[in-house]
Amino acid sequence: MSAKLLIAALSLCQLQSGLVQGISLSLGDITLFNVNFKTPTFLGRSVAVDSNVRLENDVDPDIQEDSHLNTYSLIKKYGYPAENHTLETDDGYILTLHRIARPGATPVLLVHGLLDSSATWVMMGPNKGLGYLLYDQGYDVWMANVRGNTYSRKHVKYSTHHAKFWDFTFHEMGKHDIPATIDYILNSTGVSQLHYIGHSQGTVVFWIMASEKPEYMDKIILMQGLAPVAFLKHCRSPVVNFLAEWHLSVSLVLKLIGVHEFLPKSEFISMFNRIICDETTITKEICSNVIFLTTGFDKLQLNETMLPVIVGHSPAGASTKQMQHFGQLNRSGGFRQYDHGWLRNHWIYGTIDPPSYHLENVRAKVALYYGQNDWLAPPEDVEMLHRKLPNVVEKYLVEDKEFNHLDFIWGIDARELLWDRMLEIMRNHENSVI
Repeated sequence: MSAKLLIAALSLCQLQSGLVQGISLSLGDITLFNVNFKTPTFLGRSVAVDSNVRLENDVDPDIQEDSHLNTYSLIKKYGYPAENHTLETDDGYILTLHRIARPGATPVLLVHGLLDSSATWVMMGPNKGLGYLLYDQGYDVWMANVRGNTYSRKHVKYSTHHAKFWDFTFHEMGKHDIPATIDYILNSTGVSQLHYIGHSQGTVVFWIMASEKPEYMDKIILMQGLAPVAFLKHCRSPVVNFLAEWHLSVSLVLKLIGVHEFLPKSEFISMFNRIICDETTITKEICSNVIFLTTGFDKLQLNETMLPVIVGHSPAGASTKQMQHFGQLNRSGGFRQYDHGWLRNHWIYGTIDPPSYHLENVRAKVALYYGQNDWLAPPEDVEMLHRKLPNVVEKYLVEDKEFNHLDFIWGIDARELLWDRMLEIMRNHENSVI
């Protein structure tokens, strides 16, 4: 019992008065934030037992079906040429890559954001999915899945039940996953360059790839960053800001109880849902889905009809360490590697503080698109990133003042407000890749 009391004390000592309400700490079985240990699977991933995935009889049957289908099946259902590809990283993770195949066309790689997957580019349907739009415009579309999400939960040595499997942040994604994915696409298509479009964390991993493996910049025609993230100094996400404040106690407690996959349950979520939910909130699915609690939402751009599909595919998985790393960026105000504590930092990095990433290595052409109502990528932080990047060819603030982090991929008017502009910029910067 003494160990359990120690855990409780370590947790409570960091509590801020405003966060006390809604937190549950059960000393019987040690439940911090009601972290879930035994979970069912949905689309091949773990989901919380009390997840509000709404697949009731009042939902349109077509939408209900889409909430169950995986990325490959969604693409195939709507008459597009779907392909599944599997690749192995140099550190043993087995990743799934989805393709809307147009052989001979210029390839474009789409990289999803935090707690997301390849489904994000197609789940809104042919008229509202950026993946379909790019294919219709003549591109060969490839959609990545980073380690730990719905489609990339295998390793040559470890299963998801091993703590070692989850010992990663977005650093390893940028250093291993994205380079391996780019090489696979270029080898499969026989071309030397591709377009890159990343959303949120999908931009983070690109900057890291450039920092750690700058030779990959020669393989990029144009990098387009949707809601680009690097610095989180002005981040307004309640989940990220909470993790920044709880960086010591949460890290210790989660390691002691063996939770390595980020699987928050009701008590954790209830701390934040009042921040974005009120009497005008569309539906309870928003209030209980951690992806909305992390990024916020835009009532006018969110298609309520498609919510069952969204909650059927998101959140798609992350490691606890990955979430902690975001919290560290917020706390430090810098863009740097994972902070293991001064002693391990000295052993791993040779310095007391973790080293900063080398944004000056991002030599590829970059276009940045950002919104005024973005919790994770506010204009102040995007401007800080812009000043550090050496080759920005476009920086565009979406005109809609309410445009939010998720509107870049799911917004009702995303094509008119942004995507058509992106297509024009892609065409302007294309060159021969054969």
